[in-house]
Amino acid sequence: MSAPEKIAAEPRTEFGKGAARRIRREDKIPAVIYGHGNDPVHVILPGHQTMMALKHGGANALLALEVEGSEQLALTKDVQIDPIRRVIEHVDFVAVRRGEKVTVDVPIHVVGDAAAETLVVNENTVVSVEAEATHIPEFFEVSVEGAAAGTQILAKDLDLPSGTTLLADEELLIVNVTEQISAEALEAELEEAEADAGIEHDAPESQTEAAEGAEAPAEDAAAEGTDSE
Repeated sequence: MSAPEKIAAEPRTEFGKGAARRIRREDKIPAVIYGHGNDPVHVILPGHQTMMALKHGGANALLALEVEGSEQLALTKDVQIDPIRRVIEHVDFVAVRRGEKVTVDVPIHVVGDAAAETLVVNENTVVSVEAEATHIPEFFEVSVEGAAAGTQILAKDLDLPSGTTLLADEELLIVNVTEQISAEALEAELEEAEADAGIEHDAPESQTEAAEGAEAPAEDAAAEGTDSE
């Protein structure tokens, strides 16, 4: 993990929805720093610089926030994003110290192509570990290159860097390589599942029944025409 990016943060003194809107209109982001038994510290961050730092740092981005002349290492814990405009609305950080161990969920990146006619299922997209705050892995890479059906990659198979300890169950299934199911087999499985659930489908009319049904109105109409004469 690269050195944390330094960002100058302004103390936040105004609160409420109106103040938050004014902050965002100025391309800035309201944020709060929790941790170490101190009162939460409310700050304002530069929008574009913070967005790029969080993007480069990944899910557990570590920033060095300069607040009123002092530097505070801050680990990203929650990023609120506007669902429509896709801009950052608020960030929650946890204050950490150099050398301090923290518990984080690290994303899994699956790379490579498994053997032909197989299906690669990413059973767990993150894994919980303990690592130094300044050496948190951005992600764990798992290769399935050439993997045959039946291959299973467990948490204990991950290549953890020095200083990082696995907290998740060692037998936690991360990636499962299975045989690719055909359309016919998938349909059969669906029918079996529906049968087990007691789901029944009405049988379609035969062509003869459909034809008879279509002829009946015509015969009735002819009969009515004869009566009227």
